[in-house]
Amino acid sequence: MVDAGSFKNGITIQYENGIWQVIEFQHVKPGKGSPFVRAKLKNIISGGVIENSFRPTEKFDLAHIDRSEYQYLYADGDLYNFMNTETYDQIALSADQVGDSLKFVKENEMVKLCSHEGNVFAIEPPISVELEVTETEPGIKGNTATGATKPAIVETGAKIMVPLFVNQGDKIKIDTRTGEYTSRA
Repeated sequence: MVDAGSFKNGITIQYENGIWQVIEFQHVKPGKGSPFVRAKLKNIISGGVIENSFRPTEKFDLAHIDRSEYQYLYADGDLYNFMNTETYDQIALSADQVGDSLKFVKENEMVKLCSHEGNVFAIEPPISVELEVTETEPGIKGNTATGATKPAIVETGAKIMVPLFVNQGDKIKIDTRTGEYTSRA
């Protein structure tokens, strides 16, 4: 149990038949009246965000989120298969559950599956990945104004913007949180 007066960014609570993560909070002490906590909460299943006010003494149950390391094995139609490398248990997730979280992940790479009471609700890819550029236009010499970019397709099929000097066959590093090019590998 945690009370609203003890909220911290990132904690997960059970509230109104859902699992919510505290994104931000603020203790408010008005000149007249009793203090309250204004919090912005994100539903970890649906992704919806709400803003609500609570009394500082209001109590909530903490929700335990499991983050387990799994190896992404392969995609089979609309199913994506993962394996726990410690227990060798395999799990198949639908395309709806996966979303676009695997667009920068190659087969046999490690990801984190986030679950609550055995229900997987999110996949966290590695923060940075190295991928090969499979398709891009050649950079034209002299066309190097500051910050100029061009579209490129990497080996997983994802499309990103890269600097003009990146060529087909180059290995590049990508930040999976933003989907942006960070450097050459």
